Amino acid sequence: MTAYHTVVVGTDGSDSSFRAVDRAASVTADAEARLVIVCAYYPASQSEVEKAQDVLRDEAYQVVGSAPAEDTLQSARDRAVKQGATNVETAAVVGDPVEALRKVVSQRSADLLVVGNRGLNTLAGRILGSVPSEVARKSGVDVLIVHTT
Repeated sequence: MTAYHTVVVGTDGSDSSFRAVDRAASVTADAEARLVIVCAYYPASQSEVEKAQDVLRDEAYQVVGSAPAEDTLQSARDRAVKQGATNVETAAVVGDPVEALRKVVSQRSADLLVVGNRGLNTLAGRILGSVPSEVARKSGVDVLIVHTT
């Protein structure tokens, strides 16, 4: 098996995506590679922030900017370390998940991209495309699609 040097994994904070993080962490631990965990997000609009402030009061900071993505990334980092990954980086990227993953793969010169299989077996995923199928077609590097659902 090829030894990977940089592995990128995507997460959205779901249990399914965290299982992909676990697998990616295991791969990087075995290969002593760098793991880059990516979370794509769209910034909250001003009206969404104002609504959240009305409801959340002092906790409203959690929906501003990349705060939710950063929380997801911290949880994913903790999981990766528990799986044995030692060189872990995170990246919160504004935009579409497929484009965010492709961007980080390119920027970090990754040689493996890991994603969960959620969406592959749904009708919408087959018709419209899913993150796993889109990155497998567009990434330009090895893709490991982890059975997570």
